[in-house]
Amino acid sequence: MPEEKFLVARDVYLKSGIHIGTKFRTKYMEPFIYKTRPDGLSVLNLQKIDERIKVAASFLAQYDEKDTIIVCRRENGWKAVELFGKLTGIRTFAGRYPPGILTNPSLEEYTEAKIALVVDAWPDRNAVIDFVNVGIPVIALCDTNNQSNFLDLVVPCNNKGKKSLGLFFYILTKEFLKLKGKLKEGEDIIEKIEDFTGE
Repeated sequence: MPEEKFLVARDVYLKSGIHIGTKFRTKYMEPFIYKTRPDGLSVLNLQKIDERIKVAASFLAQYDEKDTIIVCRRENGWKAVELFGKLTGIRTFAGRYPPGILTNPSLEEYTEAKIALVVDAWPDRNAVIDFVNVGIPVIALCDTNNQSNFLDLVVPCNNKGKKSLGLFFYILTKEFLKLKGKLKEGEDIIEKIEDFTGE
């Protein structure tokens, strides 16, 4: 695939480890796996990662920021998720997701949403269940060991590493802002990838 078709240069993807999966693989994730390394780790297909990030960005851009929720229980993604929220105006939950905020109107922090993204469908499963119960589409970052039950869009990637999650949210921020008309073609955000990874 020609280099310029990727959202970022191939070596930027490779350096972040966004394509390095786990030793465990589920049947759901097999279509996204490029190969298995001699050490047993699965390697995800970069082209499919790139394509799905584009789809996720265009999916999110169809909704108002206030109608979108991003959930990340995994500590390695907190900085990236919070910065994404700050730059896009989308609500984020880094850390514990407050159960019932979408399903229980008597809660003080009760809110409504029309679309959600979770960083890992397993630790974020309570949020996924809430989203499914209220009938909103769920986008999830999925590693080779994830199931894809209840998910509307799977974005294959290493959803455990700081660099990988930082790069994902850096790209998603840029694509989202472009699609919303807040960044002109060829324009970039001031923040660097490192700002999302905290390194």
